Amino acid sequence: MKNDDMKTIVADGYDRIADDYLGRFGQSSVRDAKLAEVLEKLPASAMVLDLGCGAGEPAARELVAHDFQVTGVDASLGQIMRARQNVPKANFVHADMTAVQFPAEGFDAVTAFYSITHVPRNEHEALIRRIATWLRPNGVLVASFGSSEGDWLGQWLGTPMFFSHLDPDETKRLVNDAGFRLEQAELLKQDNEDATFLWIAARKS
Repeated sequence: MKNDDMKTIVADGYDRIADDYLGRFGQSSVRDAKLAEVLEKLPASAMVLDLGCGAGEPAARELVAHDFQVTGVDASLGQIMRARQNVPKANFVHADMTAVQFPAEGFDAVTAFYSITHVPRNEHEALIRRIATWLRPNGVLVASFGSSEGDWLGQWLGTPMFFSHLDPDETKRLVNDAGFRLEQAELLKQDNEDATFLWIAARKS
């Protein structure tokens, strides 16, 4: 299958399970801790881009509550519609994160919680480089990636879904090569499912 076919599976899948997903995965102590780290790294009134924002909860909502200017991107229209209702003070864009356009150096931070893992892995390098262009110097990237290399296509929460991961060492290399300096890279097991993710915190050099 082509990459666009995989992306359609993901977007359509999240349209179908938007409410079920939030009910199943809306709470996570791992994500809460990573979100708290983002809050500590940002200056007042920072501009934040949340890739794979879902329904806007909890990440966009929490960022807006701290007076940050938030833009969320998601390929699922159903999720974006919910996000606009849940977090009316944020700006939400229905788009593929690998194709959406933003001005260079327009954001102080980019977050991507459990979303890049749905992007075909042969597009990860280009996406990380795009993220670097969107960030201001010393801007922050906090994102989760897969913990082992491979693709997965199957039934997930009752709908077809696609996941794609690089080897963690390859992911760290791509982040470095895109002009970031790594501040943290750790493998963390989720508290709400049997899954482990590589969490990256980095700053644009």
